[in-house]
Amino acid sequence: MNDFGHWLQVTQLSILVKSIGWLIPLLQSIHIVCIGLVVVSSLMIVLRILGHIRADEPFAAVWQRFAPWMWGGLVVMLLTGVVLIIGEPVREFTALSFWMKMTLIAISVVSMGAFGIYLRPSRLGPRTEFSLGIKSAAVGAMVVWLAIIFLGRAIAYDTEVWGHLSHHSNG
Repeated sequence: MNDFGHWLQVTQLSILVKSIGWLIPLLQSIHIVCIGLVVVSSLMIVLRILGHIRADEPFAAVWQRFAPWMWGGLVVMLLTGVVLIIGEPVREFTALSFWMKMTLIAISVVSMGAFGIYLRPSRLGPRTEFSLGIKSAAVGAMVVWLAIIFLGRAIAYDTEVWGHLSHHSNG
């Protein structure tokens, strides 16, 4: 990926993204707002699973209210993230924090998708209480999102955070 990053950074598209001085800060701002949107939407779903909010409502109603915001935020994060990577490919591809963040995002997307599939109304029926296993998985999903937020910020400080484990210090 290092070679790909070096190739990408000298392409016309990467040069264009870097040359528009306001584009990267704007995209970073949108990306961060969408992270907040995704995390808060996920948190609402998790808190419903835990029975701390909207326990009087069926899970399906809470899912239908917040899942579109979560998935929409993820799509915008993907789009802005791709352009940010194009603008600074070497920095991203050589950051251990970046790869850890991408791995955890994949885990989080799969886990939240699994909640939507596994906890669908036809499977749940009128039940409003969830098992300890499902509650634990929901808490785990939020811990993963907190790690994603940390890792996203740590990309800029990869060598300071990871020391010799960082690819920056190797090349």
